[in-house]
Amino acid sequence: MQGLFVAFDIENLKRAIDEVKQVILDSPEHSEKQKDAVVKLIHLRLKLQELKDPDEDEPNIQILLEHRFYKEKSKSVKQFCDKCSTIIWGLLQTWYICTGCYYRCHSKCLNQITKACVRSKVSHQSEFELNICPEVGLDRQDYRCADCRQPISLRGVPTEARRCDYTGQYYCSSCHWNDVAVIPARVIHNWDFEAHKVCRYSMRYLTLMISRPVLKLREINPLLFNYVEELVEIRVCLDLIILLGCESGGWRTRDCKRHSPFFFKEE
Repeated sequence: MQGLFVAFDIENLKRAIDEVKQVILDSPEHSEKQKDAVVKLIHLRLKLQELKDPDEDEPNIQILLEHRFYKEKSKSVKQFCDKCSTIIWGLLQTWYICTGCYYRCHSKCLNQITKACVRSKVSHQSEFELNICPEVGLDRQDYRCADCRQPISLRGVPTEARRCDYTGQYYCSSCHWNDVAVIPARVIHNWDFEAHKVCRYSMRYLTLMISRPVLKLREINPLLFNYVEELVEIRVCLDLIILLGCESGGWRTRDCKRHSPFFFKEE
């Protein structure tokens, strides 16, 4: 009998939520009526969540595709699900965040994830793409998103194709949110620090890689030192630091050059 009352209350709450949603849409923007309706909607959803309570038995930690997900439930409403691209209502929904790459998703989206944790790639393959936007074309991708394989098109039918300036590949709007980042290849070859649009996976990868000293600039583009004054000053400072360290350690200069050829000028 109690179950029937709960079911009845849930159906009533769902109808009330739909009615309040319509009031919000029909009310003048930023009006008091609209603000009151938003507050009422939040309370109704909280009540509905209490009756449903579907996430209570979910584990606090889940390991999936090298992601290490921790269950979260915060008051913040400024989060978006990396899987479905919709907002995460912190007050109403349980969600997970990967401690490695900070991938966020609803608990309901957890089992739909197909991409491995970016940190695993950073750990096993710490290198940058050094070609500027190595585009291959939509036909090479079979007109599908490079990440989730959803059909895409430059005409936006069925879904808009968005190019990632880092990988040169095309992605759907769920995998490419028009985030912008500085592209390492553009910096190395053109000394260009302008931010360009990248997909979500590239954004996380570049964020995790930013502090890793993996670029041997003098080997990749030695001519850059002839045109960028700041690089010349940095190189001189590094040479002096290493030379002082070698002298204090009793090393000869040629031994220092052998151990640190990256910093020393060629004779």
